[in-house]
Amino acid sequence: MINAVVIAVILMIVLCLCRLNVVISLFISALVGGLIAGMSITDIVSVFGENIVDGAEVALSYALLGGFAALISYSGITDYLVNKIINAIHAENNKMSRIKVKIIIMGALLIMSIMSQNLIPVHIAFIPIVIPPLISLFNELNIDRRQIAIIIGFGLCWPYVLLPYGFGQIFHQIIQSGFSKANHPIEMGMIWKAMLIPSLGYIVGLIAGIYYYRKPRQYAEHKDIKDMSQIEIKPYILGVTIISIIATFLVQMFTDSMIFGALAGVLVFFASRAYKWTELDEKFVDGIKIMSFIGVVILSANGFAGVMNETGDIGKLVDSISGVIGDNKLISIIVMYIIGLVVTLGIGSSFATIPIIATLFVPLGESLGLSTMALIALIGTASALGDSGSPASDSTLGPTAGLDVDGQHDHIRDTCIPNFVFYNIPLIIFGTIAAMIL
Repeated sequence: MINAVVIAVILMIVLCLCRLNVVISLFISALVGGLIAGMSITDIVSVFGENIVDGAEVALSYALLGGFAALISYSGITDYLVNKIINAIHAENNKMSRIKVKIIIMGALLIMSIMSQNLIPVHIAFIPIVIPPLISLFNELNIDRRQIAIIIGFGLCWPYVLLPYGFGQIFHQIIQSGFSKANHPIEMGMIWKAMLIPSLGYIVGLIAGIYYYRKPRQYAEHKDIKDMSQIEIKPYILGVTIISIIATFLVQMFTDSMIFGALAGVLVFFASRAYKWTELDEKFVDGIKIMSFIGVVILSANGFAGVMNETGDIGKLVDSISGVIGDNKLISIIVMYIIGLVVTLGIGSSFATIPIIATLFVPLGESLGLSTMALIALIGTASALGDSGSPASDSTLGPTAGLDVDGQHDHIRDTCIPNFVFYNIPLIIFGTIAAMIL
């Protein structure tokens, strides 16, 4: 029997691999999946449109944070720091100094990526601030940008899977809510303990990915990458920039809104009169353009997810598979992970995957005799699968937005595939171990 969800997700992946725009791929795949399930075109369009609204707040947040990021970059603070590092490399001009700088860069990006999910929850908004000014430095050091995509991908996913803070708290709350709806209530404190073993898969993948992409890779120095040899920054500009960053973090923390946080940082720049408003407006709009594409993808992914839910074929997929595999515990767990992978690859959000699979997997897991801790590990891992590697995930769109500023970093081949291979495979292995032994 043909399953509409499987066909739609495979079609979406194939179209993306053929380099068709991810938004168009999502539209076409949703249409094909809906038609296979017997929905009319009118119903598909209606459901797609209704579900777009669910991602509107996130899309607006990313657009405004992109504008704020552009103003930070315009201040020159990141360019100034990168210039100092490049000068230091040229001054020493030896292999050990280059290795030392590489290690410092990778460590700093890893820490920033992790902090963006928990301690300072700005998510991917730090990427357009930090990464574009570093491109010249990456080129200078011949760093393979796939290695950077792996590092950032780890920081965007591992923290929310394991740590119940920031975005991790939201992820864990959704897991708890999913269990409650499946009439299997759990305590929040159980979740991070259950996810401890699966999260080791990310660590193994990070180490393997960094090692695999360790070799130098040459990139052409793009004409749009500015010369930073004479960059200086005025003390007043530095002060305004620091105040705007602090204002963004504080407002976001107190209002729990990325939208108002970004607006606070932007208003500091405009109120400072450090630049003409016309200049700031131009840069602000440019920043919005960069992140708005990610917002459009998220909106489209919400529409796609809505159509997939409406088909009812996700439940049919689980039922048909459970009827084939019977009571074999190991095979059942692996199959459930594959289903979670397919769903998350399609909709691009592990957060949105949990409600879809929890109501189906909890009773199925109970029938296999899985413990509560094993069920938590199963649901958490199955929902996280695919977030690293989905063309529609902000965990892959974010790194690409920063690394592809000169057109030399392909979204699918240089971000999605490396993240998919090095994170999803170890995650399935460690997730299976957790579900079997807990």
